[in-house]
Amino acid sequence: MSSFFVKVILPLLVVVVAIAGAVGLSMLRQPPEKNDESRPAILVNAAVIEPDNIVYQISSQGMVTPKLETSLISEVNGRVVAVAEQFVAGGFFKKDDLLVTVEQSDYLTNVKAAQAALANAQAMLAEEKARVRVAEEEWRSFTDGTAPALGLRQPQLASALASVQSAEAELERARRDLARTEIRAPYDGMVRSRAANLGQFISRGTVLGSIVGTDVAEIRLPLTDTDMAFLAMPGAVESDNNKVTLSSTVAGQQLAWPAKLVRTEGILDERSRVIYVVAEVTDPYQRNSQGQPVLNFGRFVGATIVGTQAEQVVKVARHLLLPGNQVLVVDKDNTLQFRQVTVDRATSDFAYIQAGLEPTDQLALSAISNPLAGTVVRIAGETQADDETVQPTQLADAAAAKADNTDNVKGQ
Repeated sequence: MSSFFVKVILPLLVVVVAIAGAVGLSMLRQPPEKNDESRPAILVNAAVIEPDNIVYQISSQGMVTPKLETSLISEVNGRVVAVAEQFVAGGFFKKDDLLVTVEQSDYLTNVKAAQAALANAQAMLAEEKARVRVAEEEWRSFTDGTAPALGLRQPQLASALASVQSAEAELERARRDLARTEIRAPYDGMVRSRAANLGQFISRGTVLGSIVGTDVAEIRLPLTDTDMAFLAMPGAVESDNNKVTLSSTVAGQQLAWPAKLVRTEGILDERSRVIYVVAEVTDPYQRNSQGQPVLNFGRFVGATIVGTQAEQVVKVARHLLLPGNQVLVVDKDNTLQFRQVTVDRATSDFAYIQAGLEPTDQLALSAISNPLAGTVVRIAGETQADDETVQPTQLADAAAAKADNTDNVKGQ
C-alpha cells in the first residue's frame, strides 16, 4: 500500500499541485502593456505659393562695337606733308578736323590752268556772240527774210558755249582734287589705326587709316526663339520694353550702363540658330557728358533686357520643376501631392508657373527620395508648436496609465 502511494498517488499529486500553481501564477501575472507603434511623419520645408505679376528679364551677352567705322582712303596722288597730332591710334577728333594733308602744288597748278582755260573759252564765247550780232545786222541790210542758222553763225556760237561749259567742268574737277588733298573727319570719332606717315607718297586708293564714330555704340545680342517670344520689340514710341542694362567687371568693380533695343537683324544664324537683336548706347566715351563710366569698344558685356509682363504667375526654383511639368506640393491635409502645371517660361534658374496649383498648396522645398502621393508630412516651423502642445499631454497620459497598473496589482 505504501509502495503504491509512493509510486502512483504521490507523483499524481505533485503533477496536480504543479499545474494548479502554474495556473494560479499565470492568473496573477499582468498582461504586457500594448503600445501602438507609429512612425513619425517626414519633416519637410515648404513655402507658401504667392502668385504675382512679373516682368520677365531676358539675359544675353555681346561685344561693344562702334556703329560707324570708316576706312580713310586717298582720292589723289602725292606726298603726305602734314599729319594731325590726334591722328594716332586712340586719338579723338571732331567732325571736319583736318587729319592728313597731301602736297597741293600740282593741284594748285591744275586749278590755275583750268581757270585760264575757262577765261579763254569765255573770251571766245564773247567774240562769237559779237560775230552773231554782226551777221544778223548784215542779213537785215540785204533782205527781210529769215536768215539761215549757218548764216547767223549759230553752230559756231553753240561750239563756243560748249567750250565754256567744258572749261567750267575742268575747273570744278581741279578744285575737287585740290580739296581732296585735305583728308578731314566725317564725324566725331576716334582713330582705330593709322597707315599713313609724314613724307610717305600715296596714290589714289591708298588706305590712310581706320576711324570709328564715338557718338553711338552697338551691341549684338544673340537670342533664341524662346527668348524672342517674351520680348516686345520697340516701335516708334519709347517704352520700357526696349530698355537694356549692360554690365561688366572693370578693374574689380561691377559697372552698369543703360542702353536701348533698337532693332533685330531679322535673320537666324545658320550655325547657332539664334537671332541677333541690336542695342545702342549713346556717347559711350562720355565726350559730351560725364554721368556714366566709359564703355570701351571691344568690351564684352552682359545684357539684361526688359521683356513682357506676365500676370499672376508663380516663380519657383528650376530644380523643383519635375519631369513632365509636375511640381511636388503639400496640400491642406499635410500630404504630398503631384500637381500637373502649365509653365509659362523656364530658364536655367527659375520656372514660371501659370496654372495648375491650388490656393491652399504649399511648395515642397526639401529633397525627398522616392516621394509618393498621399504621404503624410510635417512642415518645418509648424512642428515645434505642435510638439510643445502634445508633450505635456503625453506625459499626463503615461502617468495615469502607470497609476492604474499599480492599483490593479494591489487589488489582486
